[in-house]
Amino acid sequence: MTTTDLPEANIPELDGTVNLADIEALGRSRLGRNALEYYASGANDEVTLAANRAGFRAIRLRPRVLVDVSDVDARTEVLGLPLSFPVGVAPSAFHGLAHADAELGTARAAASAGSVMTLSTFSNTPIEEVAQAAAGRFWFQLYLYTDREVSAEVVRRAEAAGARALVLTVDAPFLGRREPNERHRFALPPHLGVPNAGSREQLRAMESEAGSQLVNYFQGLVDKTFTWADLAWLRSITALPIVLKGILTAEDALLAAHHGAHVWVSNHGGRQLDTAVGSIEALPEVVDAVQGQVEVYLDGGITRGTDVLKAVALGARCVFLGRAALWGLAAGGEAGVRRTLDLLHDEVRLALALCGKQNIGQVGRDLVRL
Repeated sequence: MTTTDLPEANIPELDGTVNLADIEALGRSRLGRNALEYYASGANDEVTLAANRAGFRAIRLRPRVLVDVSDVDARTEVLGLPLSFPVGVAPSAFHGLAHADAELGTARAAASAGSVMTLSTFSNTPIEEVAQAAAGRFWFQLYLYTDREVSAEVVRRAEAAGARALVLTVDAPFLGRREPNERHRFALPPHLGVPNAGSREQLRAMESEAGSQLVNYFQGLVDKTFTWADLAWLRSITALPIVLKGILTAEDALLAAHHGAHVWVSNHGGRQLDTAVGSIEALPEVVDAVQGQVEVYLDGGITRGTDVLKAVALGARCVFLGRAALWGLAAGGEAGVRRTLDLLHDEVRLALALCGKQNIGQVGRDLVRL
């Protein structure tokens, strides 16, 4: 089944969702095996994939009472961009597997919700079209290619299109082994391309009798020699703020801050190094290391408004949704992503009120017990 075979979202069905688990179930039901396995799979035994969610469950909230919470305010900002609440959309490849709206639907939903979308290098839609749909509310995620000039051109395109930040993914010199994708030879359907990461013909040339098409393509595309010393080159080709996505240790967080880069705590949704530490578990040491010198973000395992508050309490400026946004897109295109964000926004406001906090600025470590 391709995206074009998928039915349009039944609005009453989407309206009947009351949480992100409902949207996930609806989204999963609309996907064929190829897309579902690509979105859902983690690396190896999926230990880290499970740890992301378990880490949030293990943290307890310490609510305060007898506070006027008649008008709570969930607003915040990231790199000077105002957000309606501290949630954005993480970069993920191939939104066209979920819905014909692809990245355009995700971008429109994020913009209309007062959020921010991070566009993946491996999107099915050109940067310029997504930028227009995002109405100034987008960051661009970059993989460094072995051909530096090709990378520089992609960065120039993103900057010219209005990206507000450049997100360099640093935890994927090689792709983690996602066994369902290997077993069933994941490949993009013929109608989808990768306009920011080479031609359709190049991608097709990587198809083989075994393994994932994406892995075969990625291995020859991405620069595996890039180090901290090379960040100066990246800085020289862009005026955009640089965010390093894939930081899990205090040591690397310190290096990022030293190089003037913001820090995105992530284990790639449990898709890279299995048994790596969960994102929320890594967050406190990262925040303590940078001591407010740079902004800190997080993805991995967020499905509830209380998860958002826990991450903010531990020092994240904002959290980003990966799979949750994709489930929304699969469930109902732009409307499904918007429903996902709206439900989570409502949960954040309720959690703030029940914790006795009037605004996001009042959320600190006193709110949680580890």
